[in-house]
Amino acid sequence: DYTFVQMENNRTPMHISPVMFYDQSKLKRGKVRFKEILTVFERNLHKSAVFRRKLAGGAMGLDTPFWVEDEHFDLEFHVRHIALPKPGDWRQLCILLARLQARGLDMRRPLWEAYVIEGLNDVEGLPPNSFAIMMKVPHAAIDGVSAAEIIAAIHSQTKEAEPPPVEDHWQPEGAPSPLTVWSRAYVNNIKRPVRLLETAAEMIPRAIRAGRESGQENGADRPAPSKVRFNEIKNAVPGTTVNDVIVSVVGGGLRKYLQAKDELPESSLSCGAPINVRAERNSESIGNQVGVMTIDMATDVEGALDRLKAVSEHARESKAYSSALGASAMMDISKGLWPQFTGAAMRLATLAAVNSDVALPVHTVVSNVPGPQVPLYLAGADLHMIMGIGPVLDMMGLFPGVISGAGKITINFVSCREMLPDP
Repeated sequence: DYTFVQMENNRTPMHISPVMFYDQSKLKRGKVRFKEILTVFERNLHKSAVFRRKLAGGAMGLDTPFWVEDEHFDLEFHVRHIALPKPGDWRQLCILLARLQARGLDMRRPLWEAYVIEGLNDVEGLPPNSFAIMMKVPHAAIDGVSAAEIIAAIHSQTKEAEPPPVEDHWQPEGAPSPLTVWSRAYVNNIKRPVRLLETAAEMIPRAIRAGRESGQENGADRPAPSKVRFNEIKNAVPGTTVNDVIVSVVGGGLRKYLQAKDELPESSLSCGAPINVRAERNSESIGNQVGVMTIDMATDVEGALDRLKAVSEHARESKAYSSALGASAMMDISKGLWPQFTGAAMRLATLAAVNSDVALPVHTVVSNVPGPQVPLYLAGADLHMIMGIGPVLDMMGLFPGVISGAGKITINFVSCREMLPDP
């Protein structure tokens, strides 16, 4: 979690932003009022700790900060109401979403914002009289899986106009005293070297075994994914997953874009793909529990079907390596590092990448989030579609965000306007 706090600056705001579109054309009362949306949020706050906690501590960078329940929490600061100017078309919507995504969150408050967006009168493909909600939540507080849980938390599986009143046993907390902050920092900094040595002792033999086993074919049966619109494509190559199809689609798009610029490399681009490392018994919305594997995007392959075969084969090898090494390896290592070391290392890596010709380990990150797979409603309005917007980083100015839900898969992207001025 603290890694993402360290990456946050004015140039690289590190938040995840699901954008949800609602069909209110079937409502007898005509439309959902903003007051009703506030009530929905108010009566669902208890479902996720993210909504009312903020960062505290940190000991001036000598320790990791921790979460406290904000005694000054103000719901109407976080939920805001805006509208597109007429005609309210797709281009205007994208410009608005880009501007909202480019602005960082107030780090002194609970780290989330929700924008209710009306005026979507001329957005092609949306039902008439639609509205949208864009939520911004920092990566330090959630990963893709917990983002999907937050989406589910503010929705209902029935068309009730408002959720029933609840008994909310939430207790606010005051700011921690300097003694608490510095005593925690002292104890944590003593423990970290011990944790790092213990982790290294486990990791070295696992890394050797992973390198030996990753090339072997993994014959274990995999559970079939839920049926979605990409199944027809997926079934064209036995053993292929929906995620392989998505990486192939993004790879094909990047190939065409770079060809048009006469910048397509002879070797393939690669992407980082987040891996959920949660155990079932610990699936609550608690920060980041995610590893990353690297997948060859086969951008050097022209045919779509051949590209899918190449992606699928490389993904199986990468999964075998990650499985042997342990997908939670980076989480284990990070617990043994001093926070000031982590921050300095990241800044040095950025400077090295900017001022040298060394290639990055991955060219982009393709984050595929499985969203809610059942019909959902907000204040009686049908959830029609979900999109996902992710963060761009120094030297990685393109982020394809993929999310499923409401019977659809959307592939969306956000880019740096200087690195990619013609999206």
